[in-house]
Amino acid sequence: MQTCPVCQRSMPEINRFCTQCGQRLDGTPTPPRRPGGAAPAPDQLNINVLYGMVAALVLAGLFPPWETPPTHTPEFLGMHFILSPPTPDAIISRMLLTIELVTITIAGLYGAFLLRRQP
Repeated sequence: MQTCPVCQRSMPEINRFCTQCGQRLDGTPTPPRRPGGAAPAPDQLNINVLYGMVAALVLAGLFPPWETPPTHTPEFLGMHFILSPPTPDAIISRMLLTIELVTITIAGLYGAFLLRRQP
């Protein structure tokens, strides 16, 4: 057992800090706290990058990837406005749309994290 140098409470040898007062048990001083005891402010994600991600997701929904119908040979027909498919029997490729939306979301969140604002 070891004794806390501040409150004299007995602590098991495995503890590095006193469970009563929080003092280090090895005798080294604890780092000073900020005024008022407040924790440091967390980094904020870059909101402009997140807005850009939302705009890209909306555009991806408005301009879905089209592909040929199942009766034709597979061919990617590109990104066209949702109300005007490139051919009358073209279908929206759900797999490509899912891949596109997930990629945009991951890239946006990663970009917002990398470009976060530090206090």
